[in-house]
Amino acid sequence: MAALRAFRDFVGETGFRIDLLFQVVLRLHHIPRRRRWLMDQLYTSGVQNLHVILLVGLFIGMIFALQTGIELAKFGQQDQIGLIVATGIAREMGPFITGIILAATVGSALAAELGTMAVSDELAALETLSIDRTSLLVLPRVASLAIMCPMLTVVCDLISIMGGGFVAQAQLHVSWALYSDTAISALQMPSEMLGLPKDVYAGLFKSFVFGIIVAVISCASGLKVRGGALGVGSGTRQAVRDSIIAIIVANYFLTWFIYQT
Repeated sequence: MAALRAFRDFVGETGFRIDLLFQVVLRLHHIPRRRRWLMDQLYTSGVQNLHVILLVGLFIGMIFALQTGIELAKFGQQDQIGLIVATGIAREMGPFITGIILAATVGSALAAELGTMAVSDELAALETLSIDRTSLLVLPRVASLAIMCPMLTVVCDLISIMGGGFVAQAQLHVSWALYSDTAISALQMPSEMLGLPKDVYAGLFKSFVFGIIVAVISCASGLKVRGGALGVGSGTRQAVRDSIIAIIVANYFLTWFIYQT
């Protein structure tokens, strides 16, 4: 019975989140009238998290370059470190790390904000006043993360590749010129689909999807909060946990789809 109940709850949660995403899509034409809320959310989700992206991205690039370079040096191929770091960061690590950071910072905040509004009956008051809470509260948050996640991914990619270059020069004795040349050449071959390097547009598309996933799951968790402060804490924890799991699962299937076509 416990397993059946858990499966039923999972299906119900998933259905609620998919329906919420569908309702947001139907209200995309409301964005111009919600531009003030959208700008506030863009600042909150983007500018206020920029320093975290820069710090984490720098050390991710340094760690990636160091670990990869140690193995390449065993075969005398450390001059290829720029190619591997650039493609690995742009294709996988950049969007993944950005999505995880936004899930932990912005996603938790979204769930806590909406959850607090739910337990204090503010959401019920909006319904009483016939105000569309999806348009007012959810749409700006989903749109802001869909916009900011790819933008922050670009920042994360750049700083990570630079961090890898520092390690390549200091620890692996690869010149900055050689590192930058191999990194640029790895990312400059355009694809036939979008005219951009495939690794670049693949990473940006992933980050766009990750931003939507984090926003929808977090907002859905906040809207369904019940039970006062304890419920807010539970909803916030659920939002972060489910967002990270969804990002990991989606990352696999997106990678499989993009690189099989």
